Amino acid sequence: MTFVHEIAFTGASGAAASALRWFDAELAQALSGLANLSALDLYRPVGGTHDPYNKDEGPPLLIAVAEFPSRDALETAAAALERDLAHMPTGIAASVTAMERCFYPVDGEKTPGPLRAPFSYVVRYHRPAEDEAAFVAHYVADHPRLEARFPGIRSIMCYFPFKVAGTRRLPCCDYMLGNEVVFDCIEDFNSAMQSPVRHEMRAHFHSFPKFTGAVTHFAMLRERLVG
Repeated sequence: MTFVHEIAFTGASGAAASALRWFDAELAQALSGLANLSALDLYRPVGGTHDPYNKDEGPPLLIAVAEFPSRDALETAAAALERDLAHMPTGIAASVTAMERCFYPVDGEKTPGPLRAPFSYVVRYHRPAEDEAAFVAHYVADHPRLEARFPGIRSIMCYFPFKVAGTRRLPCCDYMLGNEVVFDCIEDFNSAMQSPVRHEMRAHFHSFPKFTGAVTHFAMLRERLVG
């Protein structure tokens, strides 16, 4: 497991280019200098995907994921992170959500491999649920196991949010759970979405304990900047 700050940048769709320019020119270097940073990934939305059950619109402009080896290291870096985000371009906002990230093995592996493939399907379950702990326990007991059978899948991750004391100048998202499945390319993802496993996963979705929060699904290309 690792610990991450998810930094999601939002704004009008026309602000994507300026957000990326600002990130490349200023923020990437600042984030790369965070104490005890073990990895930094930049996610950008991508089109051309076909999930038969979901079609979410309005993805974040960008997502940056800063990884740390421990919760203490993540919390130590939080104040510097908020300082680096204090002056964003007009029309761009950010949320910073702290989460524990756990990797799960794909089919045929005993242990999870490293995060290398560049296509990610980023899924987030938002509060509320009638019993959040029961929802999370039910999900992780079976959903990653089903995802492991997707043809071509390279990595599976679940994210468990937690609060960081004293860092409320920027909002955090109301996630109760995150999930991410990773493939080599969009074509491999689309093939997986047409496989019988996708329909089994939909059936499992209908067995979840009751919740009324939103579920978002964003197709994104990931670039490793540090690590």
